[in-house]
Amino acid sequence: MRGVGGPLLCIGDLLCDVADDDVISVDAQEIPSSPSPSPSSFPTSPPEPFSPSDLNRLFEDHYNELVKSLDGNDHSWTDLMLKLCATLKVADKLIASADSNVQLLLEKVAMLERLLKRGDCIVKGLQQKMN
Repeated sequence: MRGVGGPLLCIGDLLCDVADDDVISVDAQEIPSSPSPSPSSFPTSPPEPFSPSDLNRLFEDHYNELVKSLDGNDHSWTDLMLKLCATLKVADKLIASADSNVQLLLEKVAMLERLLKRGDCIVKGLQQKMN
């Protein structure tokens, strides 16, 4: 059940909205497609690409900023929550991509093992014919 309207959102409303929002992918990063409540908080240029190893640091930074915002009187927690959720979506897609790549790699390794066994059988057959 969604919270009652008004100027303040409950976290459940925010998470429902984030789950419903479309996300635009930009150079291996994602940014929410909905406009920001405070335009000055986002840079005017697209964010710099980051490597998967930076994802942990990025999540920690966004999480720490959110905790500071919630502890103080800062009203930017909704924006910080969206950034944190966007980071989690990137991590989810990265994990899904890694899983599919691992599956493909396993299939190729199995194919190579079959080829090696077949080659070994052929070599053994040739050795027996030569003796």
